[in-house]
Amino acid sequence: MKALLLIGFLIINTVIRAQSVSTAEEDITKAKEWITSLSLNDSSKENRLIQVVATHLSTIKDWHNTHPASTVPAGINPLDGKPLSELHRQIIADSAIPSTTHESLMSGLRKDLSEDQVALVLDKYTIGKVAFTMKGYQSIVPDMTATETAEIQKLLEKAREQAVDYKSMKEISAIFEIYKTQAEQYLNNHGRNWRQMYGDYTKKIKAEKEAKKQK
Repeated sequence: MKALLLIGFLIINTVIRAQSVSTAEEDITKAKEWITSLSLNDSSKENRLIQVVATHLSTIKDWHNTHPASTVPAGINPLDGKPLSELHRQIIADSAIPSTTHESLMSGLRKDLSEDQVALVLDKYTIGKVAFTMKGYQSIVPDMTATETAEIQKLLEKAREQAVDYKSMKEISAIFEIYKTQAEQYLNNHGRNWRQMYGDYTKKIKAEKEAKKQK
């Protein structure tokens, strides 16, 4: 019984802590830059959105700083049996943040923005990784179909929304890798050979570089 009470106390304390984070000045500055880039021409909306984004940024930072990788015991990745890396352990620690943090961000953005505008804000968090990664797939996959493009776009957008709750770019890139693996599995399952396409692409790039050297 005492153990259950202790667990309950820890859960409540974690939620309260996540909800009571003070907003850092640097996060307010970053939020202002992101929101003003939307040119909403509505100060009330802008102020609400700046507060939503700044609060989220500060909450993510506070959780990350108070939950280092060392809070996750060393062990193995059950998918491949290899030891968990420092990055894996940090992602596990950061992923334990209360879901209300993400929900507050998304509901706050959607209250005042269209879905396209929400996507622009999420792109700020992830430095445009969706478009950058899609461009890479379009370069590697010959004659990529509209169906393939739509499916991969959907996966990359899922990656983007999940990645905004992580502080470092290494973590954000690792989250994208999860969905890139799914995209490559999708291509393999629908008649493509990802390894072959990637190999052909790297050979092509290498040949182009060699040709430039000859000029």
